[in-house]
Parts: sequence; structure tokens; C-alpha cells
Amino acid sequence: MGEILKYKKVNHIIKRSIICSVLCCSMLSWAQNLDSLKVEQKKMQWFKDAKLGVFIHWGLYSVNGIDESWSFYNGYISHKNYLKQTKGFTAKKYNPEAWVELIRKSGAKYSVITAKHHDGFALWDTKYGNLNAVDAAASKEDVLTPFVTALRKKNLKVGIYYSLPDWSYNDYTHFTRDSIRYKIQEEPKRWQKFLNYYQGQLKELSDNYNPDLYWFDGDWEHNSEEWQAPKVRQLLLERNANTILNSRLRQHGDYATPEQGMPITRPKNKYWELCMTINDSWGFQKNDHNYKTTNQIIGIFADVIGNGGNLLLDIGPKGDGSIPKEQVEVLEGLGKWTSKHKEAIYGTVAGIPKEHFYGPTTLSKDKTILYLFVKGDPKGEVVIRGLKNKINRIWVVGNGTKLSHKVVGSVYWSHYPGIKYIQMPDYVLDDEMTVIAVLLEGKVDLYREDGAVIESN
Repeated sequence: MGEILKYKKVNHIIKRSIICSVLCCSMLSWAQNLDSLKVEQKKMQWFKDAKLGVFIHWGLYSVNGIDESWSFYNGYISHKNYLKQTKGFTAKKYNPEAWVELIRKSGAKYSVITAKHHDGFALWDTKYGNLNAVDAAASKEDVLTPFVTALRKKNLKVGIYYSLPDWSYNDYTHFTRDSIRYKIQEEPKRWQKFLNYYQGQLKELSDNYNPDLYWFDGDWEHNSEEWQAPKVRQLLLERNANTILNSRLRQHGDYATPEQGMPITRPKNKYWELCMTINDSWGFQKNDHNYKTTNQIIGIFADVIGNGGNLLLDIGPKGDGSIPKEQVEVLEGLGKWTSKHKEAIYGTVAGIPKEHFYGPTTLSKDKTILYLFVKGDPKGEVVIRGLKNKINRIWVVGNGTKLSHKVVGSVYWSHYPGIKYIQMPDYVLDDEMTVIAVLLEGKVDLYREDGAVIESN
């Protein structure tokens, strides 16, 4: 009997130990998940608050002003003639500090540069292959490192664009639109060699520059398994848990990247970024003079942030490293406006639906200040519809001028809030776009009903 009791006691202790062990593991896992969530929220918060970035397409294509990589892929020029541009990639007028100062003055909080496009030409001194700015081009120097260093000095976030395909690399599957070197299923060892090559380059970029953001491109040529996308994401996050990846790693990224066209309806993604050219070309093209005006870019930017996104505005320096004066002028004009209206831009959240105000809007993070972006001359007044809050104060952002308003259509026996008309004299108008701040009593509260017939006896 004593042996049985002893057995039961030991068995009870073992069970308790197992339960405690399971609970401890569960608590540890929960704590780790919580820490991971905190890191995720923190790193995405700087991105959401930043609002504006500058995209830079700079490479061999900048020399003769032809389509970046696509010109030989689509057969407009031979690959051999495309690579002759290495002789013209001199970077002799390259001034990374001046580049970064221009980016800072534009109001951008981060920059993304094409470390390697689809043509495989690398801007840094990579040990993988010899098609790079040090070994293959007239520049004979690493042009990526000084730019990253300059960004860090100005406390701007560093973004690295990296093309997954490498059409010049002999062990990559695709070469041109009409020429495929091999199929993965037929030559898996050759594909593995390419995987080692491109993942080796990513390790270099991670170790050398510790990017805040990776901007992948070209993922359409293979599926997630073939790219080893989950492995690549893990590889980069192990090196820097705070880095952000765009969606073009076969959807193993942190934010969506619509291109060129401003979304008509508000994207459902919590984090998104519109990448857009300053004219019609990503890289420098000497015959492309169709530049967007500063006013047009400000209008697009306001629409983007009003819908909760970021704008990544692209410029294309020349092969010698100089930035075309038209691009400089646009960035400087944009910077003048962003500096004046910074309180309505940085750190804000998406505004109210457009049926309440016919234009872009943003909100302070606590949603007690509504910012109205007014395009052109509103002829004396602007209108807010269906705003239930009492308005405490209205002022013009950038100069502080107080504005008055009146409410029309509100009656005491209906909860319909009426229409609010804000008086806006012409002397407060900004040359590009005027912004008005509306201080609300409490968090923004909108009337969203369809309306109904009201009868009184």
C-alpha cells in the first residue's frame, strides 16, 4: 500500500511539473509574441508618420537616357550595347551630401536608391560578380556607401531598392523577353547558384548598411517558393528586426506599393506607399521634359496622405551624378510648401471621407484637429458637411490667421448637424495649396445617415 501511495505522489509531482512547464512555455511564447508586436508597431509607426520619401533611379541607363534595364530586355537595344554605358557612368559630378540636403529640404523623411536594378549593375563594391560601379564602370568607386552615410548624418531613414531578377547574370533564368536561359526544374543546381548569389548580395547590403527599409522589385518572374521569400524575410529580420520590407517580395512584406496612379478609393492596407515619377520616366531621360508641376505634386501628395499613405517621389540623376535642374526646382518648391504646412502633414492620420469635404483632409493623431487642404481659390468660403462636433477654433496653417464660420441648416429638434461654412478671405491663400486647421471639441464625429423626411405638426 505504501508503494502505491508513493507512486501516486511521484506521479502527481511529475504531472504538476509538466503543467508548470507548459504554462511557463506558453507565458514565454506570449511574452515573445508581445515583444515582436511592439517592435512591429514601432518600426511601422516611423513609416506611417514619415509621409514623404524620395526615390532615386541611378544606374547605367542614366548615361544615354534609355529605359532602365527594359531597353535590352525588350530588344530595343542589344545587351552588349547596353553594357557599353559603363564607360559613361563616371559619377564625376556626384555629390552625395548635396543630394541628401536636397532630399531633406524637400520635406522627405527617407530615401530609397536603386542599389541594383534588373540589369544587375550594383552601385556598391559587391564581391558577387564584377558588374558594379567599382569593377565595371568609369566611376571606379563605390557610390552607394557615401550616400547612405550622408543620409545617416541628416537623420534620414535609409531605403535600399534591390531587384530580385538579374538579367545579366549568366545563372539567372531570364535574359530577354525572347530568351530564357533554362528552367529551374531542369537545372536546379544552377538555380541554387543564383539563390546563393542574390542572397549573398542581400547579406552584404544588410551587414554594410543596415537599411531601415528594403524596396524589392521584379518578383513576378518566380513564385514565393522559388525565390525562397520566407527565408529571405527571416534572413533580413534576423540581422535587423527593425527593418521594413515592401510588398514585392511575393507579398512577404509590410506595406503595399501602388505605382504611378493615385488610388481612386482609399486602400484597405494599413500601410501603403504610392511610388511616382517626377516626369514620365524612372531614370534620367534627356528627351523627357514632361515634368509634373510643383502644384500638381503637392495636390497628389495631399490626396495620398489624406488617404493614409506615403508618397515616394522619384528622381533620376544623370550618369555623371548631377541632378537635372527641373527636378531640383520641383523638390525645392515642394520643400517650401511642406515646411510651411508640416503640422498638417507629419504624424497625422487619414482624414474624413470626401463627401464631408470636397478635398483632401488629415487628422491629428488624437483626432481632435481636422486639417482641410484647399485647392485653388474657394471664392470666399469652404464647406464641411455632416460634422457633429462643435468647432472651438479655426486657423490658417503656416501663418496662424484666425478664421470665422457659421452653421446653416441645423435645427434644435433634429440631430442633423447642419452645414459649416468657413470664411476664407483671399489674402490667406497659399500660392500652391492652402491648409486650414479646425480645432474640434472632442474627437471627430460625423453624421453618416442617408437622411429622412422630417414632418412637423
